[in-house]
Amino acid sequence: MDLPFIEWQDHVTQKWTRLDLDLKEQFTSLLEIDDVFKFALALITQDDLDFVQSVSAGYSVQKDTKQAAKCREAGNNSFKTRDYTAAGLHYSQGICFAPQSSEQLSLCYANRSAVLYHLQRYQECLDDIDRAVKNGYPSHLLHKLEDRRGQCVKHFTVDHHNPSSKNCKSPGGEKASPVPPLTVGILAKASIGFSVEKGRHLVADEKIATGEVILNDRPFSCVLIPQMLEVKGKRATGVSGTEHRRCHMCLTETLVPVPCDRCCYSRYCSTVCQQAAWKEHHRWECPLGAELIVMGVMSHLALRVTLKAGLNNIQLATEPIGDERTKSEPSCRNREPSDSDPRHLNQPHPPTSHYGDTYSSIFHLLHHLSHHSPGLRFLYSVTIATLYVKLSETGPPPESWQLRRTAGANSLSPNEEGGNVGWTSELRLLGSVVLRHYLQLRSNAQAIMTLQDTGAENSPVQSSREIRIATAVFPTLSLLNHSCSPNTSLVFNTGAGAAPSCSDPLAELELEHRSAACGVTVTVRAAKAIGAGEEILHCYGPHSSRMVTQERRRLLQEQYHFLCQCETCTGTQEEGEQQRSGQHKSRLLCVKCRGFLKKNSEERNKEFTCSQSSCGHCVSSSELGHRLQEIRLELDKAVDLMERERPDEALTLLKKTQAQSGLILADTHPLQGELADAMARAYATVGDWNKAAFYLEQSRVAIGCQFGGDSIELGRQLFKLAQLHFNGGARGPALSVIPKVRRLLCLHCGPHCHELQELQAMEDCLRG
Repeated sequence: MDLPFIEWQDHVTQKWTRLDLDLKEQFTSLLEIDDVFKFALALITQDDLDFVQSVSAGYSVQKDTKQAAKCREAGNNSFKTRDYTAAGLHYSQGICFAPQSSEQLSLCYANRSAVLYHLQRYQECLDDIDRAVKNGYPSHLLHKLEDRRGQCVKHFTVDHHNPSSKNCKSPGGEKASPVPPLTVGILAKASIGFSVEKGRHLVADEKIATGEVILNDRPFSCVLIPQMLEVKGKRATGVSGTEHRRCHMCLTETLVPVPCDRCCYSRYCSTVCQQAAWKEHHRWECPLGAELIVMGVMSHLALRVTLKAGLNNIQLATEPIGDERTKSEPSCRNREPSDSDPRHLNQPHPPTSHYGDTYSSIFHLLHHLSHHSPGLRFLYSVTIATLYVKLSETGPPPESWQLRRTAGANSLSPNEEGGNVGWTSELRLLGSVVLRHYLQLRSNAQAIMTLQDTGAENSPVQSSREIRIATAVFPTLSLLNHSCSPNTSLVFNTGAGAAPSCSDPLAELELEHRSAACGVTVTVRAAKAIGAGEEILHCYGPHSSRMVTQERRRLLQEQYHFLCQCETCTGTQEEGEQQRSGQHKSRLLCVKCRGFLKKNSEERNKEFTCSQSSCGHCVSSSELGHRLQEIRLELDKAVDLMERERPDEALTLLKKTQAQSGLILADTHPLQGELADAMARAYATVGDWNKAAFYLEQSRVAIGCQFGGDSIELGRQLFKLAQLHFNGGARGPALSVIPKVRRLLCLHCGPHCHELQELQAMEDCLRG
């Protein structure tokens, strides 16, 4: 979803193919973003606009009464099975689809109030009852709502006389420890360094201990990744996507979103976030919701950054500082960054001149215009130029772009602005800046990750996976250069639960602060001890524990335009990585003698040979790949059976698959670890805690071998092992593993993560 839909990419590719050779050469020679944008804008035709319209037709974000009715019906089905969370999500989706003041809107609010009552969220239940009545709930059914209102009032009375009944405790029954206020920015012991080779980067001023917080940051802007279920171009009523569950402004997860009044897509955790988003960017985005989905997340984020920045900030960012130029890159932009990772290499200014939670720090990120291939540069520029034309037809700009005429500014004629009287040269500046950010984001965007629960409802053992929910650009985090074996660990906090009621003035102030700060934060901790003078590094994606050197370097060169020279790829850690790589390869076994297989050194000879000289058995890479793929498919089938609540069938399949995989895979192979983890999950589902713990221990060994003894991956696996021992009544094993889990979770997630609270509750219970 980062790039535009494939249909639009194909359309632009054909447009590039049909372009005259002279025009191609002219476009390729352009070195200024303004010139690239103007060139692309001149090529936009009505056919381009019509094509975007045809593709986006299948992703309409208009209010739709029929779709609202379908969502309400799906909610009713979930409600009958007492799956109240799913029912609430379906009703909320119906609320977003339903037109204002429609009967469907009132029915969806009324039905959601029933869900909230069963979930004991009485204030929100009362709020939905009021909304249902306000939107014309049928008079002959009003008695149902009044009865529910009366029941909610009774519960409030009980809670008032029994304060202990309020939900203010941690899972273990103890009060949750207060979380200290977040300090945003670079904390003590680190500062910004600057060099021609690395640009701006972060350096430790003194020794930083493992687990210490180095910096906290909030995104300048972020965009949720759409995961809408689509069936042959028609929107399904599923609610599995993050866009259905999270605020589109601050990313807080909510069961009771406040919808946009005009479209069915955007929704928020509160009216405060709704109004803040409208003022900042959604006023323009709303009419183009479908087109923005088709054009991809990166173009959407580039537009949102520009709208938030506003005209004044952009004009300030483009002003020269002293004798230095900021509108064009310095002479070092053509230097091939083969020995560094310079997101900020084009900075001619002192280290702090463009640092901080300001737009200037975003504007001056490296955009790599000269490094993008002509075809990709053409795709970016035509995409933004097409959006520009669409935007110019939507009306006046948001407040941040209200026209403020400056001395000497030249207005463009109505014809030059596509017939939209009132627009001036500032609008074209907006298009050019959006393109600038689009180019920057390929190297500077940061995926926001969170853990998603993949286990069954009320499962006694945590089952989760890390998913990407949004894409953002962080002012301070962008200072960090890359390492394939970083010395930091990143944790994102996107908030949890519904927003406080705005009837409370203090809560309203809190919401205003949260929406202004974009809700989500990232915390960077030292994953290992960092000495004074050492550079602070994090991984852009390709990690040494997941990918071999050649593949990592290829991906980094392709996306970030530098040849990685980190210590893992070359230098002091090269020998250690070769040893780990050898261990990884040796996890393949010879089917004849059970010896380890090793890959032949000759590139042309794609075979693995048994390391035992007395055997010498050979097997081709293609045959090994085929067998590994078969194991993977069987594992996926078993996981699917568990998700459909058929653990016995899953166990039968897993036992068969594990017997086959054991012939060619050592116990430390990652795939063996996944199989053992699935076996543990299946046994836990049927309540056999001892066998579940046995197989999870096998999985723990594989995880530790792959990711290392101090990894968050191992920490999460040990957390599940502690749960299994606790549920099985194995007091000794549980108490022995809890300190290991606590150390790793504190190291990567900090002392206030909810897993640590659950861990403390388990330990307190075990110690009596």
